[in-house]
Parts: sequence; C-alpha cells; structure tokens
Amino acid sequence: QVQLVESGGGLVQPGGSLRLSCAASANIRIRSIYAMGWYRQAPGEPRELVALITSGGMTTYADSVKGRFTISRDNANNTVTLQMNSLKPEDTAVYFCYADQVVADMTGDYWGQGTQVTVSS
Repeated sequence: QVQLVESGGGLVQPGGSLRLSCAASANIRIRSIYAMGWYRQAPGEPRELVALITSGGMTTYADSVKGRFTISRDNANNTVTLQMNSLKPEDTAVYFCYADQVVADMTGDYWGQGTQVTVSS
C-alpha cells in the first residue's frame, strides 16, 4: 500500500508564503511515479487542480496560481513540494497531495489526507 504524507499547512497572512511537502512511501519499493501534484478544495466547492509535475519535469498550473506558486519534485525520493507565495484569502482550502500512476507491486493513483491552508489577517 502506498501512502502520501503531507506537511506544511497552516495559517498565514495575506501576502505571506507557505511551503507544502508530500512524500510517497510504501513497504515495498516504488519503481516510478508518472506525476505528482496538488489539488485543493474549499468549503462548498469541488476539488480543483493547483499544480502538477511529471517525472520528466513538465508542469501544469491553475491560472489562479500562475506566477505565485512553484511546484518541484525529487524523483529519487518520491517527494513533491509546492512553494506558495503572495498568498490570498481565496487560496484558503484543504490541499491534497496526488500521485498519478504509482508503480509498486501494482499500479494505481493515490491521494494524501489533506492539509489545511488558511490565508487570513
């Protein structure tokens, strides 16, 4: 079973920064992960893509975060990081780590438990 463990959420003032990290782990070796990234869900809203990065380094960002958020990845350690700058109140949501096409004993997609990000003065 593959687990995604997130860290780094919290409360920050508008204009501030936060860094989210996510590590994929399993009791057997993870051979590859096609893409890793972050989604978010605000109360009463559907879950939406924030940013995604493939094993080859191709990135996708939601229009609302372009120029403010940066996603990076360490393929060797199966970790993904989201640097969030110039945060706005509308960035408030639960942020979920996502791993696409994780190849271990079987291939599957996985979600983290979510970490709360609150942007408020």
